[in-house]
Amino acid sequence: MAISALNSGISAMRAFETALDSTGHNIANANTNNFKPQTASFQEGVNGGVIVNISQASKTLSAQSTEQSTSQPSETDFGTEITNSLQYKIGFQMAAKLVKTSDEILDTLINMKK
Repeated sequence: MAISALNSGISAMRAFETALDSTGHNIANANTNNFKPQTASFQEGVNGGVIVNISQASKTLSAQSTEQSTSQPSETDFGTEITNSLQYKIGFQMAAKLVKTSDEILDTLINMKK
């Protein structure tokens, strides 16, 4: 059980790190014309743990000329990105605590065997 908790914690840390990178990417490109922000969606892995999927909004085709479409502002919403970054940070911290606790339990079990 401690090993599966350790694996779940590690996969969650990786997933939250990837999601936080995505948020950073969105914020860094907020002033880029026609930028479509990425979104992160979390899912349970097949063997437990956490998987994150990063997707980008599809570009909409319009009858506008190329000149007009290049001057459209980014679709990045700073409020959403800041909220997401705080959620991902807290999720990462919780996963790190799970890893630490699992490590302590495994250490206790190994020392009991000696």
